[in-house]
Amino acid sequence: MNDEQIRTLVQTVVDGETNAAIKRAEEFVHTNGDIDLALKELTEGMKEVGERFEQLEIFLPEMMASADAMKAIMKIFLPKLKESTGVDTSKGRIVIGTVAGDQHEIGKDIVSVMLEIFGFTVYNVGTDVDALEFIKRADEVGADGIAMSSLMTTTMAGQREVIEIMKEKGVRDKYFAIVGGAPVTPEWAEEIGADGYSDTAAGAVKLVARLVEERRTK
Repeated sequence: MNDEQIRTLVQTVVDGETNAAIKRAEEFVHTNGDIDLALKELTEGMKEVGERFEQLEIFLPEMMASADAMKAIMKIFLPKLKESTGVDTSKGRIVIGTVAGDQHEIGKDIVSVMLEIFGFTVYNVGTDVDALEFIKRADEVGADGIAMSSLMTTTMAGQREVIEIMKEKGVRDKYFAIVGGAPVTPEWAEEIGADGYSDTAAGAVKLVARLVEERRTK
């Protein structure tokens, strides 16, 4: 029965049926289902959604619907997970935003949602974000890292500015810094001293996971 419940739950999330997902998740918790197993299967389901989005088999509204369903389930599952483990279930804390002068948000928001789906606590500071605000917010929330998006060549310098200010304030080693956006390249990331770059949301999740793990095993 547990396996059947999980399969049904995963399918409602993949299909973006939030109300049905909430109902299934509540039933699952009520019957003391194996939440760890369910999350493992849900993660695989969301990986499939992410891959289909990357391959243009589905589009932003479909992916966001699946993401909303997943986030609704996590609100139901997280209290039980914390109750059973006694620890914070977040994989890490990430501050993300679009740099000063740039109002683009879709790419940044997709990465934000994907990170949340995979268990990270995300602090989305929005668009046109001053360099100091990234660092201030990271300090306030005890972030592991800062993710900066730029969708215009004219605003890419904002990514460099954040990293330079991190150095000036002596916190460069305190947070990792990653960059992304349409005009951003691996060469640019290396030039400004960023810790990594990704041109896809799925790649950003993998990059953040690796960097958080490296920080926590030092």
